[in-house]
Amino acid sequence: MKIKDQPFYIQSTAVLFGLVLFVYSLSQLADVLIPLAFAVFFAILLNPLSNRLQRLKIPKVLSIMISLLVALIVVGIVFYFLSTQIIQFGDALPMLKEKFGAVTADIKEWISSTFGLAVAKQDQMIKDALNNSQSVLGKTLGSVLGTLGIVFLLPVYIFLMLFYKTLILNFLYEVFAEENSKKVSEVLSETKIAIQSYIVGLLIETLIVALMNSTALVLLGVRYGILIGCIGALLNLLPYIGGIIAIALPVLMATVTKDGYSTQLGVILSYIVIQFIDNNVLVPRIVSSKVQINAMMSIVVVLLGNQLWGLPGMFLSIPFIAVLKIIFDRIDGLKPWGKLLGDTVPTRHMGDLWRNRKKRKAVLSKAEQ
Repeated sequence: MKIKDQPFYIQSTAVLFGLVLFVYSLSQLADVLIPLAFAVFFAILLNPLSNRLQRLKIPKVLSIMISLLVALIVVGIVFYFLSTQIIQFGDALPMLKEKFGAVTADIKEWISSTFGLAVAKQDQMIKDALNNSQSVLGKTLGSVLGTLGIVFLLPVYIFLMLFYKTLILNFLYEVFAEENSKKVSEVLSETKIAIQSYIVGLLIETLIVALMNSTALVLLGVRYGILIGCIGALLNLLPYIGGIIAIALPVLMATVTKDGYSTQLGVILSYIVIQFIDNNVLVPRIVSSKVQINAMMSIVVVLLGNQLWGLPGMFLSIPFIAVLKIIFDRIDGLKPWGKLLGDTVPTRHMGDLWRNRKKRKAVLSKAEQ
């Protein structure tokens, strides 16, 4: 007997068990799946360049290697620029640490005089909080080490995926029934367009936000404004959450290095304006993804991605859920889930429509009588 013929509680139990097993498998195989997931997205991004080189009569292997070399050069330039800024920051770290200690001592004294909480009690609370956060720190360190592993595996995976592209596509077509080939073609085509437009748009958006952040911080006189502005732009890749975290860095730096609070206020106002421009101008016009995910689902998915795969999971969550929405929109039984993920808000809910339909039927039946 088929599952769909079973009572609802059996169907729901089977679905929940399948989801738990699926998520557990993703968690246990993270070291293998994370590099593969990043490789899929970047292989799709580099595929147009590789195809163009092949149309110029360049051999397939050489075309893929040139595409990878171009990508590595761009990434190398970005890391070189950031590393020079980080080195300058490291030279001033002892002085910043000393000033931060003085600011922290003043805050503790203010809390003690205002709220009556002794400094020793505050130190104990901080110590307990640090002890409780060791597991979080270990998870973050694991995410960083995992990210380093991704960096070394990515070029190999991307090369192999581009090389075996035809084999992989043929497998996806053959694994489904022939009558579903049209839907498979639509899903693959829209997935490619969505991922390409999402990643390219995201890179352009990140560059513009980094320029705006850095310009604002330099004009306000915040030390290491270029480095902090670039870090803020990278954090901005995490929807809705990264922007909130990014603002804490320049505010903290201004607090440590400057007297008064005018600079901190200027930083907060500048970042609010930048976030407004980013959310209302850059994202709609530049990050022109073919699939729009609503704000609530974006936040939930990013947090779930962090719980599942840490930092890489946060970056992978949005394009992954975009691909899921494309699939949901093509399958009749899953279309409600696709609508739930989307950002199209209905003006009326189905309950009102059903009640109005029931009233109309009642009126018609009375009229016939």
